[in-house]
Amino acid sequence: MSGPNSAVASKMMDFMERASWIRKMFEQGAQLKAEHGAENVCDFSLGNPDLVPPEAFQDALEKIASDRSPGAHAYMPNAGYPQVRQEIARHVKKAHGIAPDVDGIIMTVGAAGGLNIIFKSILNPGDEVIVPTPYFVEYGFYVDNHGGKLVAVDSKPDFALDLEKIEAAITPATKAVLLNSPNNPSGAIYSDAELKELSALLEKASEKTGHPLFLISDEPYRRLVFDNAEVPPIFSNFRNSIVTTSFSKDLSIPGERIGYVAVHPEAEGGAALLGALTLANRILGFVNAPALMQKVVAESIDSLVDVSIYQRRRDRLAEILSEAGFDFEMPKGAFYFFPRTPIEDDAKFASILQEQLILTVPGRGFGCPGHIRIAFCVEDDVIERSREGFKKAMTAI
Repeated sequence: MSGPNSAVASKMMDFMERASWIRKMFEQGAQLKAEHGAENVCDFSLGNPDLVPPEAFQDALEKIASDRSPGAHAYMPNAGYPQVRQEIARHVKKAHGIAPDVDGIIMTVGAAGGLNIIFKSILNPGDEVIVPTPYFVEYGFYVDNHGGKLVAVDSKPDFALDLEKIEAAITPATKAVLLNSPNNPSGAIYSDAELKELSALLEKASEKTGHPLFLISDEPYRRLVFDNAEVPPIFSNFRNSIVTTSFSKDLSIPGERIGYVAVHPEAEGGAALLGALTLANRILGFVNAPALMQKVVAESIDSLVDVSIYQRRRDRLAEILSEAGFDFEMPKGAFYFFPRTPIEDDAKFASILQEQLILTVPGRGFGCPGHIRIAFCVEDDVIERSREGFKKAMTAI
């Protein structure tokens, strides 16, 4: 029941329905595991990294957790510990070629917290944020949280940016373009040439609209790349840029909820923007990022999970999908495949896979019907056990 007499707001009822695909897969997976045994179900539905964190993280955690000095768990500036932000700024320079000031770093409650403080800071009611498809489903909710509107723009068949469509989607209400590279769910990496062309496009559009258009980069998978691929720097390409990321994937600590926002040191209105981001961190209820995790990631920021394990799994799953007859782009990063479905109805095909005890997520949940997402952050035996099931599903079609 929804409406004026419902206990739950109508908008939230609508959101729960729209956000239901991953939840549905989780619930159906639990049911399948109860019926058939967890060891017989191949669950590729969740992007929950299964690798252990690096030794450097574990060592730093144990050392810092043992600190009993007064104030070890007290409030700090809303933007985070200055010494931690100094380490983050150094890390950002390695990735993006340009070092933000210490004040240009805001420690956040994961990348989700980062995106929310960004949208709280830059959006007026009705402002638009353009995102290429496919995209992480939560983006629409984050933008709506702050009165904005998410405008999805189709990418090319190989998931490269369709810059003509992005340009056509820009209106006087456009405030930002949001990128996620390596991409969840496609594993695509946007090239340096694409970013340069997009940056020129945004520069021209900023002059036309009379206000800055921001390029926002959500980068939790930046360091999870395969075959020596490189993720081009955002800061080196566009000055009105904002980067947000988390350590959930590269340190394999998603439950710890720690990340940051970095603002280009030459961004237009930068001082006011940083003030707004810091205030947003506080008034959205985050207050500050977790104190313990700030200190731990500052000491282990240069460490990384064993990406070769994900690459091995990617290669094995690619062999299985090819053998079964799937049409897909080889992911260059992250830990997802996003193959095209052999029938138009991706939800129906996902249900056919469920009959083979294989759990995936329909692409419509990522703004891109006609695909399924397969998360390969699972144990090797799960991937191997899926071989016959994928074949049988394709044969059934």
